[in-house]
Amino acid sequence: MSNVTIRVFRHGTLTDDEPTIGSLPSLLGDADTLVWIDLVSPDAPLMTQIGDHLGLHELAVADAVSAHQRPKVDRYDTHLFVSAHAVSATSHGHLRETEVNVFADTDWLVTVRKGTHFDLAPVIDRMRRSGEVERLGVGFLVWAVLDDIVDGYLDAVQVFDTYYDRVSEALFEETPLDLHGQREWFTMRRALVRMHRLIAPLREVVNELMRREHRSFHEGTFPWFQDVYDHAIRATEATDQLRDLITTIAEANIALRDYRQNQQVKKVTGWAAIVAVPTLITGWYGMNVPYPGFGQTWGMFTAAGLSIGVSAALYVIFRSRDWL
Repeated sequence: MSNVTIRVFRHGTLTDDEPTIGSLPSLLGDADTLVWIDLVSPDAPLMTQIGDHLGLHELAVADAVSAHQRPKVDRYDTHLFVSAHAVSATSHGHLRETEVNVFADTDWLVTVRKGTHFDLAPVIDRMRRSGEVERLGVGFLVWAVLDDIVDGYLDAVQVFDTYYDRVSEALFEETPLDLHGQREWFTMRRALVRMHRLIAPLREVVNELMRREHRSFHEGTFPWFQDVYDHAIRATEATDQLRDLITTIAEANIALRDYRQNQQVKKVTGWAAIVAVPTLITGWYGMNVPYPGFGQTWGMFTAAGLSIGVSAALYVIFRSRDWL
C-alpha cells in the first residue's frame, strides 16, 4: 500500500501541518509556502493524481512508477526530474538498493522512494535545524536528499573496505579460505560491482545540476552541490580502488595456492625419496640369487645399516633445504 507524507515549509520553517492531497491547490498558491510530497512505492493512479495537481510530465510520471531507472536528470518546461539510487551494504555481501526519484519546481518538491530502506528522517532533522531553506528554497532540499544518498555510498564503501582488509590478512594464514569463505568472497565482489554501476553515474547527475546556464536552483546552492559532487567522486574512486584491490587479492590468492601446493609436492617427493631407499636396498637383498652376505648375519646388518644411514642422510639434506 502506498504511503504519502506531505510536509509544509513556511518562511523556511518546517511546520507540523499534515495536509492531504486535496489541499494541495490551496497550499501551492501561497508564495511563502514550500510543499514537500514524499511517496513510498506509489502506484500508477496515485502518481497520476499527484501529476495532475502539479502538472508533471507524463514521461516523468511513467519513469517514477516503472522500476530500474538509471541515474539521470531530465529537464521539462515546468519542473526537473532527478533519478538516483540509495545503497546500503552488509558485511555478508547483501546490497540493499532503493530507487529515489525527485520532481522539483520553485515551490514544491516530490520524492518517490521505491522501498523503505532509504530513510528520510536524517534529512528531515537537518531541515529542522537549518535555516537555509528560506534562502535557497527547493534546491537546498534536493541537495539534502542527494547528500544523504551519497553519504550512504561512503558508508557502504567502508563496509567493503573493512571486509577486504580482513580478507587480505586471512590470505597469509596457514589455513586457506574454505568453500563458505570463497562463496562469501564472490558474493561481496559481485555486490561491489553492482554498487559501482549504481553510484558512478551520480557524478554526472550532480554535475548536470551544477550547470549555471540552466539556472535550475538558487545560485547559493552551487557550493552545496559541489560538496556532493566531491563526495560522489570520492565514492566512485573508492570503488575503483576496491575493484583493483580485489584483482590483486585474487592474483595473490592464486599465487599462494600454487605456493602451498608446491610445498606439499616437495614434502611428498622428499618422503617418497626417503622411503625409496630402503625399498631399493631390501629389494636388492631380497633377490633369490647368491650375493655378498647372502644367508649371513652381517649381510642383514649391512642392508639395515645402509637403509637407515642413507634415509637419515636424505632426511637431513631435505630438512636443511626446507623440503620437509
